[in-house]
Amino acid sequence: MRTVPRWLSGSTESVAGVFAREGFAQARMEELAAAAGVPRATLYYHFGGKDEVLAWLLRSTLADLKAVVADAAAGPGDAHRRLTGVLRTQVELMGRRPAACRVLLANLDRAGQLPDIAVGVAEAFHGPVARLLEEGALDGSLRRVEDPARTAGVVFGAVTIAALQSLVLDAEFQAEAVTAAVLEVVFAGLGGR
Repeated sequence: MRTVPRWLSGSTESVAGVFAREGFAQARMEELAAAAGVPRATLYYHFGGKDEVLAWLLRSTLADLKAVVADAAAGPGDAHRRLTGVLRTQVELMGRRPAACRVLLANLDRAGQLPDIAVGVAEAFHGPVARLLEEGALDGSLRRVEDPARTAGVVFGAVTIAALQSLVLDAEFQAEAVTAAVLEVVFAGLGGR
């Protein structure tokens, strides 16, 4: 795969929409090129086939996640406030990229074959969240957890699955409801009194 031009990044949701609508097996490069607004030859110049287009979509979504998480994690306030911002921005990003998120859900097997995606998730989300959990234990805004890295993975799963469920099942994406539910579980837990 050659370097993907910046102008193509504006087409991610359109291209993802083809995969979401047609499914990976049925999507054709002609449709993907039309969605990107380029001739098929141009798409083939940058990508060897549908697998590379899908990998680009996943990496593009991950790059956006990394940017919004980094901004929220570096924001003002104690660790609790910044972690709240991280979770909110992840849900909001997923709401802005619904087709890409649906494609990710439908193609988890392919995403799992891209080792850089797993490493990218760890860098984009798990690392910053684990650091916030550690900072929160120090500043008193969060309780200490035994394994911040594993806890960050649990939090990522909770946010991701809750948002994907809303994207797939709700008539309209419910960003605030998803965020509120995740924040309640993350900060209040499910334990009884």
